[in-house]
Amino acid sequence: MSPEDISMAEKQRYRRLGLFVVLALTILAGLLFVLGGRSLFAPTLVFETYFDKSVSGLGVGAQVSFRGVPLGQVSEIVMSTVAYENGVPFEQRAAFIVVRTKLSATSAQVEQWQAELPEYVRRGLRAQTQLAGITGQQYLALDYFDPEKYPEPTVAWTPDYPVVPSAPSMTGEIIGSAQQFLASLNEADIGSLGQNLDRLVLTLDDKIGRVPVDALSADADSLIKEARTLVEHLDEVITQAPIDEAVGDIASASARLNALLALPALEQTLDNTAALTNRLRTLAAREELDTMIASLARAVQRIDALVGDNQYDVRVVVEDLRATADNLRTLSETAKRYPAGVLFGAPPKKADFPWNRTK
Repeated sequence: MSPEDISMAEKQRYRRLGLFVVLALTILAGLLFVLGGRSLFAPTLVFETYFDKSVSGLGVGAQVSFRGVPLGQVSEIVMSTVAYENGVPFEQRAAFIVVRTKLSATSAQVEQWQAELPEYVRRGLRAQTQLAGITGQQYLALDYFDPEKYPEPTVAWTPDYPVVPSAPSMTGEIIGSAQQFLASLNEADIGSLGQNLDRLVLTLDDKIGRVPVDALSADADSLIKEARTLVEHLDEVITQAPIDEAVGDIASASARLNALLALPALEQTLDNTAALTNRLRTLAAREELDTMIASLARAVQRIDALVGDNQYDVRVVVEDLRATADNLRTLSETAKRYPAGVLFGAPPKKADFPWNRTK
């Protein structure tokens, strides 16, 4: 082959290699765009949260979820001294940890979140770090808490993004409580506590040694025997009791009661009672009954006044009536004994017969 042919073959080879490289890069870029590159162009909502405790285990890229539903990821973790308090005197710095979060969604959802986020925060939306298993990694969880217990922080700067207040994590509270407990143990006088326990054990041993165990054991045996005798007696009484007869009597009484309740006369009586009750209710609802009661009340008042005014005359009349009744009773008894005397005068004298004379 001539040098010119060799040069043309090399040029074609390089051209093919370059075309292959360009095609491979294009395919790679397309795969990257399909797999995750679209998120670079998707609308996002960024907010920040301030923590005054350690966020150890929370890193950039950690998941952000609302009650278990993934919404985004942590995009940045910085100190407030770097983000907002550069140049502020040391004594006036808040020294918060600023965690910025990026939420990805559709344009409509992002616009809705941006419009409603202040209302969410007012109702108690808070960010809290939580453990993601036993590896020590943490994620950011969004949930609703008591807004009065966890109020919005007051800062001396203007935030670059909307602020979602934070709530202390359960892990941090548990660790803090454990640290306080250990500190209280360190402050406790363990030596004195051990001596007190020794004295308590010795005192208990002495008291237990003085307990009359034999007498208590005999009393317990006697109590158990009495209880066994009582149980046997109760068993005998229950066995001899006429339970079958009692059950039969109860069944008979129940049948009689059912028969009594099934009587038409009882149903008629209940209907009559209901009708009478309705009539009484109707009568009570009329105004005539109230008028009658008022008239009776006025009549009673008049009679009371009349009796009060003529109380002495009434008493004299009652005494005369009582005397007249006594006289009539006496006259009646006399008429029963001497009817003729009542009509003709004194009773006749007795006849003087010889055999009635005293010898």
